[in-house]
Amino acid sequence: MTAQRDEHTRDDPFPVRGMDAVVFAVGNAKQAAHYYSTAFGMTLVAYRGPEHGSPEFASYVLESGGARFVFTSVVRPTSEAGHRLARHVADHGDGVVDLAIEVPDARAAFAHATAQGASPLQEPEELSDENGTVVVAAVATYGETRHTLVERRDYKGPYLPGYVATSPLVARPERRFFQAVDHCVGNVELGRMNEWVAFYQRVMGFTNMKEFVGDDIATEYSALMSKVVADGTRKVKFPINEPAPGRKKSQIDEYLEFYGGPGVQHIALATNDIIATVSAMREAGVEFLGVPDSYYDELGSWVGETRVPVETLREHRVLADRDEDGYLLQIFTKPVQDRPTVFFELIERHGSMGFGKGNFKALFEAIEREQARRGNL
Repeated sequence: MTAQRDEHTRDDPFPVRGMDAVVFAVGNAKQAAHYYSTAFGMTLVAYRGPEHGSPEFASYVLESGGARFVFTSVVRPTSEAGHRLARHVADHGDGVVDLAIEVPDARAAFAHATAQGASPLQEPEELSDENGTVVVAAVATYGETRHTLVERRDYKGPYLPGYVATSPLVARPERRFFQAVDHCVGNVELGRMNEWVAFYQRVMGFTNMKEFVGDDIATEYSALMSKVVADGTRKVKFPINEPAPGRKKSQIDEYLEFYGGPGVQHIALATNDIIATVSAMREAGVEFLGVPDSYYDELGSWVGETRVPVETLREHRVLADRDEDGYLLQIFTKPVQDRPTVFFELIERHGSMGFGKGNFKALFEAIEREQARRGNL
């Protein structure tokens, strides 16, 4: 750790080292692992299943740089945990059940979080094998989402004790498509955004990073409100959205209806070359939201010079935004499952730590077009 992070850790009652994993509950983890290997360029690195002492669950661990996804499905539910996961998939479809956070001291983080009112889901527990020891604990957040707190110490295994290293499902791409989880966005019910913002402030010591209300995120038909909380290092960023009154159903309303309650809406993935990544993912079958040509007609006049020429951005339908710190490039996938719930963002940052405020209108109009096609606007 750097001296700057050491100093931050000493002063922070809930220090974090970053996102540890995004954990999905899915109907078929084997097929999900193959999809994210081929379409997202991720590499399968670890597995746990009936062959390795896990008779109820099959879990596949995929990585791309520092980004780690875990896909778990139920093989045969025989315990409360197995029935709970099977019910979750039946009720919500494929979705995120855990935003796991790496911490330097899981016991201390759990003690602080629960003392500040977080609901405990798993008391601190040591997991060990020949590769070392990991300490894990868990607390609840919005909906049925949890935060597992992971203390890895000097663990040398591929993921957690109980998992075995395994070979990739497909050939690794020449270059990785993305290298980290940039932020994870949660959707909550009307009137509960501030409650969950206060939760992260109180329980984890996170601070308000951005706030978008009123006309910031509104179109002719729908609107939403969003606030972003983050730890002091800005390694972990959680935007929280809630619907706002509008003439028609907003994307947040649609998500809450089809997911059956609050949950993780999208995961933003940091890339160093958004054009190459989008091209490779499109070729593999990933569908992205489109924006009209008119968006690009005026883009250069206000976003200024970017690494990628405007005409190239137009060709690939990539958005751009600039603030006082720099600029960013971004694009959003369509939902990656049959329910219009979870989707992904690709983001390439050049100084800007924003979230594309200048693109909100164009983005949400694109989402509304998809809602209308589905008959859900």
